[in-house]
Amino acid sequence: MSQFFQRVQEFNRVFGMPEPAVPVMPNSLRLRQFRDMLLAEVNEYDTVRELEDFADWVGDIIVYCASEAIRHGIPIEKVLNIIMASNMSKLGEDGKPIINNATGKVEKGPNYWRPESMIQQLLAMEGAER
Repeated sequence: MSQFFQRVQEFNRVFGMPEPAVPVMPNSLRLRQFRDMLLAEVNEYDTVRELEDFADWVGDIIVYCASEAIRHGIPIEKVLNIIMASNMSKLGEDGKPIINNATGKVEKGPNYWRPESMIQQLLAMEGAER
């Protein structure tokens, strides 16, 4: 686990957040609470004026998400590695990215694979129950 995720885990521990031994699904109340906290943070975009504001804003969102994953026993660094491998599978046949010029969004290439089945396998190996 990287130093960043270790520090988030330490924060959660110090502030008395749950530390499950295996991945657990949050209940519907916690899902709504997290959504509301995250939306409140995302909506602070209008306070971004300088580069350091932007860095702080994006960093806070990442910390919120990492903390939430850890408090539910999600091995988030491993999940992110799977997601990034999936993202790299979006390349076109020519090995180049396919960018939608209208939206700037990366499009899926012909070799794209969805990460969910690999994440499901990972969570099962970590002891998650379905």
